[in-house]
Amino acid sequence: MQTILVIEDDRATRKALQQIFEIEGYIVQTAASGPEGIELFKNKHPDFVLLDLRMPQMNGQEVCQRLRAESPEVPILILTGSADEIDRVLLLELGADDYVTKPFSPKELMARVRAILRRSRRAPVADKITFGLVSVDFTRMEVVRDGTPVTLAPQEFKMLKYFTQNPECVISRDQMLSEVWGYNSYPSTRTVDSHMLNLRQKLEKDPSSPKHFVTVHNVGYKFIP
Repeated sequence: MQTILVIEDDRATRKALQQIFEIEGYIVQTAASGPEGIELFKNKHPDFVLLDLRMPQMNGQEVCQRLRAESPEVPILILTGSADEIDRVLLLELGADDYVTKPFSPKELMARVRAILRRSRRAPVADKITFGLVSVDFTRMEVVRDGTPVTLAPQEFKMLKYFTQNPECVISRDQMLSEVWGYNSYPSTRTVDSHMLNLRQKLEKDPSSPKHFVTVHNVGYKFIP
């Protein structure tokens, strides 16, 4: 049975979410604040996190960032009172997988959660990989290039991992958005290009002539180990 961690300061919403997921057969852990949620995340190792964006003491954006620092793997879905108050680009950069606005439909919420969990069940990659001058430790979220540590943003790290799960495969920009970002609609596929540029600058020996993250004209990109 999979475990879902609900981090939500509103008691009624927290109880409602617990009932929704327990009826579907999930084990549910609940936290009424960001610090409590982070502590449960460290101790209970849940399979999925539902995180309220607006909380006192520590807001959802900060909590999301802290959870991602603990694990790049566990999916995070943000709960927000209004689509207008959410900065989707910022949440993506922090590592969130999707968001749902309140009031939410239990059926829609379950559909979103199941879709994200399906994406998270992709074929696993090795804990550590090397290519060119780069070594990656996925467990520790550490990247080293030619002996020097490299800092990747959470979304860049997720993009790198998806590439390593699909070596030598041509991946379109739309596919990358769908599989890595997970949003049904996103402002522009140029987001993928921007992140690809960052990966090349950080990981390629010669970013202007990439050997590992190559462009497939009019289609997308390919990772060559």
